[in-house]
Amino acid sequence: MGRDDRVESGCGLEDEPKDKMHARKEEEEEMVMSVERVFESKEVPSWRQQLTVRAFVVSFVLSVLFSFIVMKLNLTTGIIPSLNVSAGLLGFFFVKTWTKVLEKSGMLQVPFTRQENTVIQTCVVASAGITFSGGFGSYLFGMSGRIADQSGGAPGATDYKDPSLSWIIGFLLIVSFVGLLAVVPLRKIMIIDFKLTYPSGTATAHLINSFHTPEGAKLAKKQVRALGKFFSFSFFWGFFQWFYTAADGCGFANFPTLGLKAFENRFYFDFSATYVGDWYSAHLGPGDTHGLQGYKVFISIAMILGDGLYNFCKVLSRTLLGLYHQVREKNRLPRVVNGSTPESPQLSFDDQRRTSVFLKDQIPTSFAIGGYVVIAIISIISLPHIFHQLKWYHILVMYLAAPALSFCNAYGCGLTDWSLASTYGKLAIFVIGSWAGASHGGVLAGLTACGVMMNIVSTAADLTQDFKTGYLTLASPRSMFVSQVIGTAMGCVISPCVFWLFYKAFKDLGLPTSAYPAPYANIYRNMAILGGLGPQEVLQVHPAPDGHGDTVLPGIVFHHRHVHWEPDCVPVEEERQGQGRCVCTGSRLGTDLRGGIWSLPSSILALAGVKPPICMKFLSRKELKSS
Repeated sequence: MGRDDRVESGCGLEDEPKDKMHARKEEEEEMVMSVERVFESKEVPSWRQQLTVRAFVVSFVLSVLFSFIVMKLNLTTGIIPSLNVSAGLLGFFFVKTWTKVLEKSGMLQVPFTRQENTVIQTCVVASAGITFSGGFGSYLFGMSGRIADQSGGAPGATDYKDPSLSWIIGFLLIVSFVGLLAVVPLRKIMIIDFKLTYPSGTATAHLINSFHTPEGAKLAKKQVRALGKFFSFSFFWGFFQWFYTAADGCGFANFPTLGLKAFENRFYFDFSATYVGDWYSAHLGPGDTHGLQGYKVFISIAMILGDGLYNFCKVLSRTLLGLYHQVREKNRLPRVVNGSTPESPQLSFDDQRRTSVFLKDQIPTSFAIGGYVVIAIISIISLPHIFHQLKWYHILVMYLAAPALSFCNAYGCGLTDWSLASTYGKLAIFVIGSWAGASHGGVLAGLTACGVMMNIVSTAADLTQDFKTGYLTLASPRSMFVSQVIGTAMGCVISPCVFWLFYKAFKDLGLPTSAYPAPYANIYRNMAILGGLGPQEVLQVHPAPDGHGDTVLPGIVFHHRHVHWEPDCVPVEEERQGQGRCVCTGSRLGTDLRGGIWSLPSSILALAGVKPPICMKFLSRKELKSS
């Protein structure tokens, strides 16, 4: 019987009320799109069962790996990609391999769940995050005498503190946990009430959920296979490059792509007297901030601060606007139709189940507030002993402002997937640095304040992002919090040790000619100098442009030198689109891993005194004749 016959006979779908048809259609669509329906038959483990020994063993191994990756990027480009998806993929691969071996031997007792996968991802990202917020390529290394010497006779040149494992680990252990406690009371507001997106956390959750389905397991195999291929190629390419770096200025990193003249001038400055004029004394060294370095550094600082201020205002305005709309919607009276009961939004099956699990294991607000106060008191007492330039009242003011700033950063991250931790750190540099004053250690006080603020707001945004991942994978908030705490503790020890390996292996670490120039360390130190001096004194100390208008070039080139390239998905044919998408994550991760993981064997070789056998260098005719 055709459709027309059914309608004419009066027994077709046309006789069914439209609202029931619409409801049934929505129910059918929900059944098809529901994620939690797939896992409905599986019991959700308790928060203690989600925290397994094997999860933290794998987390430790991956934390070391990712710390090297982030440290290498810190000391070269200073730009760190999101590692959430990468941590989720590698965590699944390692534990799945582990459980398969145990299963074949008949020793497997606890199956691998998506909640345990989320715990691993949270722990690894928390640990690797300390490598960034710890400031090893920015404020912390900017405190060192090696960076201070590059400022020449600039104010605060004697105001430095050289790195040491003991005080670095102690400092990170003091300041890295308070951000976790600052946002714990707000987790329900952020995740359930405001329904913030947290794009990276959501993407990671969808990836983890897909891995733990039969189809997702096949997807994971393809991604891991692509990861192995790209990682192997990239690693051996790094090994090949190492052979040609026997001396300074050698190797592919110094390849004059755009010509020797452009390379000689580092591609960012034209030394022609037609454009330059008489700006600085010829006898000054290349790193002296009274000379050319002053133009490079301070113009770059101006561009960075201008860009940071713009983005800070943009994200803050969007945060406040979004918050206003959320509160307005919450206070709006429900609509009443024809005297019936007020309408209320219907939660889907997925949202009902996720909300139930998320609210089940509460973290007491009294614990969060009490822990925050205790850590604040410890910081106020102990930090001035590590940095005597930072006074107790500086720390008190920062800890009073930190909860509001942590909320702003976490909320903005939920909207834009953009953590402005470094911007809040720069704000602390200028506020505390100017408060302390250059004559009273304002440089170190500002840099230390930057570290305190960066660690607080960065860990707050990371935890809230992980709460979102846990919400979508039915991982308990308690297990997320415990995993974040353990990962942060790992990072406070692993990251300083990795930095110390770099610091001891590469004697030119932080110098402009080094393979690891740590460009942001010099930038952050000079920001602290600006903060301590004030604009009028800075103009008297550092050179000013002569008005030609070409002084903006060093700033532009600063950004050019630190471009971070990541391969993206390549277009694929229609019938192969699924395969193309699934290998994209693995290929990108494989290329990202190479740069960081090769730094481990290269550091060990440098410590052992093993030098590359060949120097590949490009010389002009004039240089050849003179040699």
